[in-house]
Amino acid sequence: MDLTSVKDVLAQIWTAATSPVPSPAQPVVLAAGLVALAVVLVGPVWRTARHVITIAHEGAHALVATLTGRRLDAIRLHSDTSGLTISAGRPRGFGMVATTFAGYVGPGLVGLGAAWLLRAGYAVGLLWLLVALLALLLLKIRNLFGLWSVLVAGVGLVGVSWFLDEPAQAAVAYAVTWFLLLGSVRPVLELQAQRRRRAARQSDADQLARLTGLPGLFWVLVFLAVTVGALALGATWILGPVPLSA
Repeated sequence: MDLTSVKDVLAQIWTAATSPVPSPAQPVVLAAGLVALAVVLVGPVWRTARHVITIAHEGAHALVATLTGRRLDAIRLHSDTSGLTISAGRPRGFGMVATTFAGYVGPGLVGLGAAWLLRAGYAVGLLWLLVALLALLLLKIRNLFGLWSVLVAGVGLVGVSWFLDEPAQAAVAYAVTWFLLLGSVRPVLELQAQRRRRAARQSDADQLARLTGLPGLFWVLVFLAVTVGALALGATWILGPVPLSA
């Protein structure tokens, strides 16, 4: 592919990403939400789909680490849906607290941002933005399974964004957004269940407890408040009318 062809492809992507599209009919929006809810609630499906939440979780750690001045060294994603983000900097202080806090609230806040874009009519733009974020994440992935999982997610989104028509793209964008919002809550509940069994002593909540002196349960409740709040507000935006520009 020559330089002119690359420019043409990028121009097409930019035009598609920055052009508002009509929102799907309300039954389609509700159906997308029900599908996402089923994925979250059905155990075998959730165990596979949870990798998407892990990608958002570790991506949030990575983004906040970078924004607070820490040096981001590596991101690893594992087949058991766990992940690890390694950054260097002061072992205590605001940067470390913010970086540790970001993980569990990250998927819900990404979902909230996605809902805002849908409300503005940028369903296709949301898909391409997610592709760009996954591409940036690849730069710091340091294990084979992590590379594979991010590539699969990215290729899937590129396929939807390039080959499907606008109504289908919008339906997928709504389903992804619903999944991020709904799927952000279950890991917090799972975290507390593991903590009750004393099986998560190195969890983000327990690390925050050591960093701040506040109990781990306090941080779990904060995670829950943020994710449920993002779900409630995001659902309001998704189910409301999309203000299309003239």
